[in-house]
Amino acid sequence: MDRVLFDAARCKGCGLCVSACPEGALAQREEANRMGYHPAYLAEPAKCVSCGLCAVICPDLVIRVYRPVAAAVPAR
Repeated sequence: MDRVLFDAARCKGCGLCVSACPEGALAQREEANRMGYHPAYLAEPAKCVSCGLCAVICPDLVIRVYRPVAAAVPAR
């Protein structure tokens, strides 16, 4: 599963998330959605560090970021 999921149908293709990504993992699709916008997507999943900056800057709240869960540390 990707670390970042976009609601491509609602994305207006403003590009704020693409410019906010410190790792350069996001891009905009060539093909347009039903509204005629070019939605963003996770172009390079290996670069994504799940920082969440893309979701914070998105004005339309179309981005969800999932962070890997660390293994539980056994109690002493």
